[in-house]
Amino acid sequence: MAAHGEVAVLGAGIVGVSIALQLQLRGRSTILLDQQGPGEGTSFGNAGLIQREAVMPHPFPRALATLLSYARNQSTEAYYRGTMLPRLAIPFMQYWYNSQEDRHRMIARHYAALITHCLDDHLALAGAAGVIDLFRPGGWLQVHEEPESLDHALKEAAFKAENFAVAYDALDSAQVAAMECSLRPGLAGGIHWTQPLAVVDPHALTRAYLNYFTRMGGEFRTSAVQGVERSSTGWRIATVHEPVGAAEVVVALGAWSPDVTRPLGYHPPLFAKRGYHMHYAQPEATPLCHPVLDADQGYVLAPMQRGIRLTTGAEFAHRDAPPSVIPLTRAEAQARRLLPALGKRLDADPWMGVRPCTPDMLPIIGRAPGHPGVWYAFGHCHQGLTLGPTTGRLLAEMMAGETPFTDPAPYRPERF
Repeated sequence: MAAHGEVAVLGAGIVGVSIALQLQLRGRSTILLDQQGPGEGTSFGNAGLIQREAVMPHPFPRALATLLSYARNQSTEAYYRGTMLPRLAIPFMQYWYNSQEDRHRMIARHYAALITHCLDDHLALAGAAGVIDLFRPGGWLQVHEEPESLDHALKEAAFKAENFAVAYDALDSAQVAAMECSLRPGLAGGIHWTQPLAVVDPHALTRAYLNYFTRMGGEFRTSAVQGVERSSTGWRIATVHEPVGAAEVVVALGAWSPDVTRPLGYHPPLFAKRGYHMHYAQPEATPLCHPVLDADQGYVLAPMQRGIRLTTGAEFAHRDAPPSVIPLTRAEAQARRLLPALGKRLDADPWMGVRPCTPDMLPIIGRAPGHPGVWYAFGHCHQGLTLGPTTGRLLAEMMAGETPFTDPAPYRPERF
């Protein structure tokens, strides 16, 4: 074979890059493979938040009024293509079941076991890579137009604070205006999540982690992975170029992971949430200072180096379907209501990415069933950026036979 490494990591998004880096830091000779450059897939297009407050994954709506609203398919927060409904029926039923309050709070405890480490793990890697300047402290702002939704959010915030040491400030209408005077007046209020870090260029952060990985002796190759099979020395990874051999393999290809795992007999029940972003010019007189979530409409406005990034709600469509104009059109209309001075579009075309989701809202992290030497790390949904380094540390500890910092059982692939 053209190359042989101790470990081959498939997928150079933030999760795969972080895993490869954590392995290389532990002295494992590691090859990282992806058909694109580092962070050029789904990792490219997030809202740029390291979300320490995100200890409770987003549940499936259970209120009848909300379900009826989504059924009309007029929402900014979620848009679906009708052809997807039959294939989404089973994962949505499982998702709905796991969103019952008692089950959701149990899942939150497993989720929080990862989320509570996200800041320390990112800061450790960013400090060693020399890119702390890509982080902006100060948290982010969640705003509400409807008093009822604000009341519900404040109750959930209090639960997070009491059970998971999440810090926040409750804001009334005047306090929201004082923090971000460019937002339209008359909002009911909001929540200032004070712990998270904002990333001013998520793509640059992933590239920086990759550069640190190569400085430590790791190898990155741009080559599309076609499959994985056993060999006399471990595992053979077929690519569009030369094959790569490795004693161990990590599959971290996000929504494309099933393309590799299915031939190995593993059929994870992933479903795709697609999202879009567009950059806009900052308001000249009063620039937006914090990332802002419009909680009632489900989009984010995030100040970044390129301008204000608008990230849309979720689109439920086939992973490889052509892009739609509907999610961004709806989100931009709402964003211009919230931020009237939002400037012109800066990108020629919207970006689109695909987030891999699981019915129980937890990522898949651990040893591949029935295949010694193969490991899985995917299914992070909206929290790939937040959990990349933490997932990398957990998996590297497991692969090295160390005692993991948290019990990995809730994330084991065998649960599906």
